[in-house]
Amino acid sequence: MRLRAKLIILIFLCVFSMHNLQALDIGLLLDQSIDINAQSADFSERRYEYSGTIIPRVSALLGDNGEFVFSAGFNYRTRLVFDNAVNIEPVNIVPELLRTDLTMRFGMSELKIGRMPYRDPLGIIADGFFDGASFSHDTNIGTFSAGGWYTGLLYKTRANITMTEEELQYFYRKLDLNDFEKTYFAPSRFFASAGWEHPSIADLFSVRLAVLGQVDMEGTNLNSQYLTAKFTFPSSYIILDAGGCLELIQYSQELTIAMAANAGLTFILPAGNEQHLTLRGIYLSGIIPDTQVGAFLPLTTIPQGNLLKVNPSGLTVIQLSYLAHLHRVFSANLSASYFIRNDLYTYSNYPVIGVSSDGLFLGTELYMRFIWSMSTGIQMNIGGGTFLPSLGDAVPDADMLWRAELNIVISIF
Repeated sequence: MRLRAKLIILIFLCVFSMHNLQALDIGLLLDQSIDINAQSADFSERRYEYSGTIIPRVSALLGDNGEFVFSAGFNYRTRLVFDNAVNIEPVNIVPELLRTDLTMRFGMSELKIGRMPYRDPLGIIADGFFDGASFSHDTNIGTFSAGGWYTGLLYKTRANITMTEEELQYFYRKLDLNDFEKTYFAPSRFFASAGWEHPSIADLFSVRLAVLGQVDMEGTNLNSQYLTAKFTFPSSYIILDAGGCLELIQYSQELTIAMAANAGLTFILPAGNEQHLTLRGIYLSGIIPDTQVGAFLPLTTIPQGNLLKVNPSGLTVIQLSYLAHLHRVFSANLSASYFIRNDLYTYSNYPVIGVSSDGLFLGTELYMRFIWSMSTGIQMNIGGGTFLPSLGDAVPDADMLWRAELNIVISIF
């Protein structure tokens, strides 16, 4: 019965406003990627992965004040692994519903219902598609907004919710069509937010404030609340942004306090073409023994790094990046990131390198990416880099990691 109810709701999200659509806009997005990963200097252990997504999209106007958007995804992936023997994984095809929402505007107010994107002010708590409703209202003193969403109908890989050890193990469990309900859907959590933002206070800075809360609906009893603030100070050649978050966590009848911060300093270089140099840092608290300070737990896991792609809980990441638009259709991005553990408990074992230690400094990631916008509807991304644990004290003797990727996105309208 539970699976049937979820399927009925998904179908309802797809068709609840398909009648009376006007000015249909139909499109198709093809996103194809090839990745090569290695965990040795001589590439003796390497993995080739091909993945892709086909996304059909339909949008339409509803009178003068409404809009409807429907999009779905068909994901597929296969891997070829070289490690003493050659292993080929079968192709997996996974369907999912993407953004599908109805927007209605009433004067200075806007109401959205359906599966919609949401991102918190700092981009470290919740980021992705969620099912629910949101309301916003513009005033002379800023925009006020509120919304509530449910996660239990999302595809678990897209939602990326791993707040508990049980949810982390469930995330890595392979999709089984014979046990679809227990291997496809994300953990059931409800979260709500209320926020206020102003684009320019005294023509000096912008501000975004938000209060969020999430409630477990499956019995693990992990609930959390977040108070966030972000400020941005722009100028002609320098952009400074900084924000923080205070989290309260209730788990197993224990109360824990956690903190997070995100800051960046961008220099717009005086060159003929657009060039940016950015220094950015992100901090998510770890466990402090004999206190109530614990590891910061976001609702959705937002991976950090191009190679490690780690859960940021209990980590500090410092990144220096350079972006240059070398040509009207060609740009390049270079980055160097350093990873530091904030305690010896939260991130106690590398999921990639697989070695534990008492060191706090994990190492450095170097990555380069080239973006070629070949035409209005075709974009090619070529990237590659390495992670060097030898530049840290956590696992200095571990092999370096390598990765190269090719991504092509084709939009057909």
